Amino acid sequence: MGIRMLNVLAWGFNGSGQLGDGTNTNSNVPVTVNGLTNVVAIAGGGAHSLALLSDGTVHAWGLNSAGQLGDGTNTSSNVPVTVSGLTNVIAIAAGGAHSLALLSDGTVHAWGLNSAGQLGDGTNTSSNVPVTVSGLTNVIAIAAGGAHSLALLSDGTVRAWGNNFSGQLGDGTNTNSNIPVTVNGLTNVIAIAGEANHSLALLSDGTVRAWGRNIEGQLGDGTNTSSNVPVTVSGLTNVIAIAGGVNHSLALLSDGTVRAWGFNGSGQLGDGTNISSNVPVTVSGLTNVIAIAGGGNHSLALLSDGTVRAWGRNIEGQLGDGTNTNSNIPVTVSGLTNVIAIAGGGAYSLALLSDGTVRAWGSNFLGQLGDGTNTSSNVPVTVSGLTNAIAIAAGESHSLAIEIQ
Repeated sequence: MGIRMLNVLAWGFNGSGQLGDGTNTNSNVPVTVNGLTNVVAIAGGGAHSLALLSDGTVHAWGLNSAGQLGDGTNTSSNVPVTVSGLTNVIAIAAGGAHSLALLSDGTVHAWGLNSAGQLGDGTNTSSNVPVTVSGLTNVIAIAAGGAHSLALLSDGTVRAWGNNFSGQLGDGTNTNSNIPVTVNGLTNVIAIAGEANHSLALLSDGTVRAWGRNIEGQLGDGTNTSSNVPVTVSGLTNVIAIAGGVNHSLALLSDGTVRAWGFNGSGQLGDGTNISSNVPVTVSGLTNVIAIAGGGNHSLALLSDGTVRAWGRNIEGQLGDGTNTNSNIPVTVSGLTNVIAIAGGGAYSLALLSDGTVRAWGSNFLGQLGDGTNTSSNVPVTVSGLTNAIAIAAGESHSLAIEIQ
């Protein structure tokens, strides 16, 4: 057998070069990101993209106005550039306009916009090359919110830095921090998630903590009061995965059921109402769920039989049930079987099938469905030309896939 390479393909909005194909032209079919092979992870930020290669280096492309590509310039690039000076990287994360890299020695490096201190280097000066996040060691996972950053340490505690207007750093203040602060009272954390204005942590005992903005009840503690320290999400036990949308949160339980809380104006909590909830509610009729994903204002669940359910906003067809009617209970995404991964974009959805093909549905004005048209679809369409995909990612309006070639 010859050498098989892992390449990245991209499709959708390309106004800042985030497709990486050497143009700034939107594409409604997948295009190969120039010059990348042996990719092991991908991440999409606000208008830039990142790829981690098997040799431990990182490449970036797209918007670079704040230095979020990390190549020593502030010039946007429609082809991948090497992030300066990074080796031995094992994980990447992309925020609104900043980027993070976790190194094998347990340290974290950051680059891009730093107006709120989201680079964590003790300054508020943006950087177009990676800087070391101050004082962090023994990090095992990273996450990026819109303008804040999170790190999970091997001792089960969490550090946070950057924007703290809504308390999303969890340190008991609402003051931005340009160095990592300890999230108050958290131990035994096994997973973290950073949303635009709130943060979530999953603990080893199967409970969930949340902190930050709570106007829509997205902290799930029975109040609508934002909190600058972690609060316990009410009544949740046996949680094995967490996910978030813009203003709602999801939890997958070990029994295969799903809970949701927060904003429900489009039915994205899936409980049969359109009433927002500041405590978790059971998503109606779901069992045997093995994965969850949150889109902008819709939610997705992958079942053990390889089918997908969706609920919430559907004006653009992002529920994939053949209608454009919002649904406050899960509906079956039409015609999908053998699905192994799901992703939620701003107003569209993606599914990776076991045969290496990808399906997409929802908004397609910028080509983000990748089917060769710019026509939105309320049923899944096949993403053109992908036959050996092994991973997918959905941004606000562009999509990425890793494919064996």
